[in-house]
Amino acid sequence: MDKTLKELNLEDDFLFAKVMSDKEICKELLEKILEIEIEKVELVEEQKTIDLLLESKGIRLDVYVKDENNTIYNVEMQRGKHKNLPKRLRYYQGSIDLDLISKGEDYRKLAKSYIIFICTFDLFNKGRHKYTFQNVCLEDSDIILNDQAQKILLNTKGIMKDLSYELLEFLDYIEDSTEDRVKHAKGNLVKNIHKRVNEVKNDISVEVEFMTLLERDREKIEEGKIEGKMEGLKETILDNLKELGNVPQNLVECINEQNSIDILKRWIKIAIISKDFDEFQEKIK
Repeated sequence: MDKTLKELNLEDDFLFAKVMSDKEICKELLEKILEIEIEKVELVEEQKTIDLLLESKGIRLDVYVKDENNTIYNVEMQRGKHKNLPKRLRYYQGSIDLDLISKGEDYRKLAKSYIIFICTFDLFNKGRHKYTFQNVCLEDSDIILNDQAQKILLNTKGIMKDLSYELLEFLDYIEDSTEDRVKHAKGNLVKNIHKRVNEVKNDISVEVEFMTLLERDREKIEEGKIEGKMEGLKETILDNLKELGNVPQNLVECINEQNSIDILKRWIKIAIISKDFDEFQEKIK
């Protein structure tokens, strides 16, 4: 059953993106994760979409910001264990780099970048809350490639005390974004984030946007079911006709162009009883 906006935890990418659109909140979280100081962050685009080519798979980024040095920060919420998460990280990195190049930048001016995935699972099952990756020479680990691209996986299922207490509180809060959780928080990070969460949840315009997206998702699911059903009916018709021989191309096209479920169901019965292709074509007119 679908949750309402007020029932969402921060693990929901819609809520996460809205909360992180607050530049001060976003800056504070990045500083805690990376243990650096950032003067300011600029929201490049809320839930930025990168579509490099018409035929390529586009990506929608939850959080995409840059700082005063033009360093790029991409932060994504990841739910459900993805075996291909490393490949997804690679794809995101490549897409972001190519997006910068496509805007006329020379590759030598590629911005320093951090891609941060916040996961509700421990991909490596090593008990860590944080895994940081950069390109290192396999023959000599003292040699770092220094391509200025770093990837970080945070997760809520770690068991080590390997982060600051504020970050550990934040990771606990992700899947339990409640007042009770905040009451037990010692640091300001979760308290500040929760304040922003409440602002988002009580914003009527955000609620309307959320409900609109929810309805659109339902429609897409329903369309997918109908489309899948139609494809199944078309395959059944063609399978029956194949028993008569090689199905003429014009007949295949006629069947594939038909988008009425009722008509396709009738055509299945006709395909079963037809003695040849001419009889089938005559009866479906």
